[in-house]
Amino acid sequence: MTDYPNHVAIIMDGNGRWASIKGFARTYGHNQGANILRDIIQNFLFYKVKFLTLYAFSTENWSRPQKETHFLMNLLIRSIDHELAVLHKKNIRIIHLGKKQGLPNKVVNAIDKCIDLTKNNDGMILSIALNYGGRDEILNAIKSIINDNVKSDELSKIKIEEYLYTAELPDPDLIIRTGGEIRISNFLLWQSAYSEYYFTDTLWPDFNKTNIKDAMESYLSRKRRYGKTV
Repeated sequence: MTDYPNHVAIIMDGNGRWASIKGFARTYGHNQGANILRDIIQNFLFYKVKFLTLYAFSTENWSRPQKETHFLMNLLIRSIDHELAVLHKKNIRIIHLGKKQGLPNKVVNAIDKCIDLTKNNDGMILSIALNYGGRDEILNAIKSIINDNVKSDELSKIKIEEYLYTAELPDPDLIIRTGGEIRISNFLLWQSAYSEYYFTDTLWPDFNKTNIKDAMESYLSRKRRYGKTV
């Protein structure tokens, strides 16, 4: 391939382990993971990535200790307060992937603030997957299709995609997972059918422009056949 990916999605993994290795509480790792986001986004802007999707909090993450999930929700709000003006200035549009139901009201309000402020921006689209699960997304799409009385002969791949959280996004070209785990953890199950994957042992707080360069070069070295022979 000669072109960089149009849509990159990232499973940001390793905050807790990064903190534990250094002798700190897991929350310290989450805080550091949030601190690197501005540089990460800027580096993908350098590669002219049009769509960047970040897996911030899954539907399964609610099973973590309440103290940790409470910290993560507050961290999200603080990050929005610190970064929203900068992202808006960079002409970045922010959208949310996932369910608002079940999120604290203050988090929903923060999400709505991001969406409303940046809705007319036409630069990078930054998608935050928060309270997101791939199976849940597909189930919700099916329920909505049934509720809308869509007939079976009206169903198609395109029609189903209209009901997904990612309806206005192209499928990800490249999915990056940090932290050394080799699994997709219920992330973009429908959309990743032909995505390229890049796994790195680097823990998320240590992820930097060198890691991004390595991921991009790995992507460029591959041939995407989409089931074809050439």
